[in-house]
Amino acid sequence: MSQPLRRVLMVAYHFPPLAGSSGIQRTLRFVQHLPALGWQPLVLTAHPRAYERTSSDLLAEVPPDTVVRRAFALDTARHLSFKGRYVGAMARPDRWMSWRFDGVRQGLQLVREFRPEVLWSTFPVPTAHVIGAALQQRTGLPWVADFRDPMAQDGYPSDPVLWSAFDRLERQTVAQARLSVFTTPGAAREYRRRYPGRAADIRVLENGFDEESFQAAERAEPATPPLHPGRFTLLHSGIVYPEERDPGPLMQALGQLRRAGRLQADGFCLRFRAAAHEGLLHRLAAEHGVADLIETQPPLAYAEALQEMRRADALLVMQSSGCNEQIPAKTYEYLRAGRPVLCLSDPAGDTAGVLRDAGLTSLARLDDAADIARVLPAFVDEVRAGTAPRAVDDAVRQASRRGRSEAFARMLAEAAGR
Repeated sequence: MSQPLRRVLMVAYHFPPLAGSSGIQRTLRFVQHLPALGWQPLVLTAHPRAYERTSSDLLAEVPPDTVVRRAFALDTARHLSFKGRYVGAMARPDRWMSWRFDGVRQGLQLVREFRPEVLWSTFPVPTAHVIGAALQQRTGLPWVADFRDPMAQDGYPSDPVLWSAFDRLERQTVAQARLSVFTTPGAAREYRRRYPGRAADIRVLENGFDEESFQAAERAEPATPPLHPGRFTLLHSGIVYPEERDPGPLMQALGQLRRAGRLQADGFCLRFRAAAHEGLLHRLAAEHGVADLIETQPPLAYAEALQEMRRADALLVMQSSGCNEQIPAKTYEYLRAGRPVLCLSDPAGDTAGVLRDAGLTSLARLDDAADIARVLPAFVDEVRAGTAPRAVDDAVRQASRRGRSEAFARMLAEAAGR
């Protein structure tokens, strides 16, 4: 006779039908894989009205027997503002702080109804940890706090009042949680330095890619025709943050290469998919005279986004040196897509490190236009010649979400005390 599933209460803002964030994949794939690993997930999330954009494409991937409770939540900026302004206290620690009240109520109801053994909450919406802390205090259940990335950082958030709110919540969470989890080795090292008394309880659980989703995309489109036949297409899939992924030096480098005759519109295209800051990209492109070298495209359904990665001539990762302890979640999907990757980042950062470990060595500093102008033409030539490296098989296997879920299940068992 099979053993009954153990239960974990998962507090996550990012969950279908939210659209436009790769962060949704972490929780969704854990929910898919945990039952086969002995755990039944109970999901506590926000009502879809709180999401700026929704899409039904991932709802079908939530296992039908998953318990999902959607607590009342509003977006302060959209629902509680007057003429575009709102009270700052109503957006601390984030714009969805209203989620906490019904979130705690429904979380306690889930605890009474299903008797989970452990709690889990996940950043980057801080209110998830506010709910996790309240539930832990009221139930005594062990709590695994999934920070993903660093929370209070030097200069971030830039508002000192908001920074103080982040700092207080961070300290409370690390002190109260049984385990604190980060997605990169650099972030874990930093938090062990900040909280030496809790160093043994700070762990790394990287992001990854979902093999089943890639297989489905490959079945739907077995061949991978190029996006622009005869025109080299470099794809950046995902949000371009104005500071953390500043595209200014890249546009400047494209302008230099254009004037030197190294890049022409009929032979090169830089496509930004779901960048969220399209106006900034077009303004910078016009400023540097490369408007016809770039294109911006709206978000795609997840399966179509994976197909596009496989069809691009090459893929682009951007990460500033201020985010050396973070790795864009798309990076792992890039590894599985099997295309050459150009990394614009700090060589000392974790993003560059994970690509370098996978055998992908084309790298320039994101903040150095001259370095980008030096590396990009050689990278394009290598890709066209078929000599650009692809991710090594072992690195791809290790980045599977299934493997990450196995490590997650072990963490839950440790936190639960068995």
